Amino acid sequence: MDNQPGEQNAAEEAAKVDPKPSSSAAATGGGEKPIVLYCDLAIAPAREQEMLDVYHHQFKPVAEKFEGFIDLKIVKIRKVLQGAQLPHGINYRFQLTYQSEELRQRWVASDVHAKYWPMIEETLADKNYLVILTDVV
Repeated sequence: MDNQPGEQNAAEEAAKVDPKPSSSAAATGGGEKPIVLYCDLAIAPAREQEMLDVYHHQFKPVAEKFEGFIDLKIVKIRKVLQGAQLPHGINYRFQLTYQSEELRQRWVASDVHAKYWPMIEETLADKNYLVILTDVV
């Protein structure tokens, strides 16, 4: 299978990142519960495939290797079943789970995040997106 443009570079950068600890208890001292960050995104319809390619082949491979990483998902919103409607254009939800906010901030401050997150942001129809930080209870 041929590599997608930039895929080899992302894999090479992921290999340079220190691997995450084998358990969340080791990284958080055993007592801290994870955080989950949500972003509701309006991906420009004409750029959806571009965003998905960047997410799957560049952003996620490097994110998975970072200390504190637990999970990362991006889901396409099918429809609202109950409650208020989403703001106009919101069609994806990004969900990042980290062992702590401190470790997530290290990821955000990293060179690889600074390189790959803007590639996703470039596909947005509206860059004024909602970001929600939550605590697992």
